[in-house]
Amino acid sequence: MVKPLIIYPKKHANPMLISEVRKFDKEIIDIIQDMQDTMEEHNLMALSATQINHLYQIILIKEKDGTYQEYINPRVINSSQPFDSTESTLYYPSVEVTVPRYSDLKLIYENRNGESKHAHITDKEIAVALQRKIDYLYGGDLLLKVSDKRREEIHHALATNGLIPDASLEVCPRVTPKEYLLSFNDKIIFFMGLSLLTPLFSFEKDTIESIFLYDKIGILLVIGLMAGYFLMAQAEAKEFRQCTSCQVGNNIGLISKRVALALILFIGSYFLLN
Repeated sequence: MVKPLIIYPKKHANPMLISEVRKFDKEIIDIIQDMQDTMEEHNLMALSATQINHLYQIILIKEKDGTYQEYINPRVINSSQPFDSTESTLYYPSVEVTVPRYSDLKLIYENRNGESKHAHITDKEIAVALQRKIDYLYGGDLLLKVSDKRREEIHHALATNGLIPDASLEVCPRVTPKEYLLSFNDKIIFFMGLSLLTPLFSFEKDTIESIFLYDKIGILLVIGLMAGYFLMAQAEAKEFRQCTSCQVGNNIGLISKRVALALILFIGSYFLLN
């Protein structure tokens, strides 16, 4: 029976739920048949059981002669001849990335009858397909093979408009310089809040005046930092067109809340410390 493929944005199967095959019965044979039917329907050369939501360690490969080879509970025991492989994947249909692979594999596995087998794979295309499908069996995918920065770029692009950025183009980073302004600003506001506790302590007049001076400087710094944050956000919005965190509405709301809070704390400090 043809089964629906799990494709982004639907989540992968939880790797904790993917199990080895221990009982080689009709259920396993039916799963293998579902995999073959699905492969034929979509003209695929390889498929893991997890890609059609069967939580078993089973891979099916279509050989060059048109026959199907099943690998149950596969384990790679040796890999050699590394190379850079440019690949796409069923899970991310519009993604193509270059990842490290091996063109020569030795593995052990079991067939549908539970018999232990071993294989020496020297066909580069099949070796790559097996490695990619084994990744799925452990809850991984193609993007786990790329750098953190590239993975974040692709996930961000998919989340915003479904497009994959060219690797040579810049996209909005998760942490930008303006976030440091925001962090510093929040620390100033925090200490302004602490100043409201001054009446609970028996401080000298000079100390109280120094605390209020901090609040006066603090409110000016908050306004200045938030103005700088807004200008930096606008610059980022022009540079990173896909960056949702750089949109005007979001930034105005963020800035307004912090300036309003700082003003409330300053007014409170004015009445409590004078």
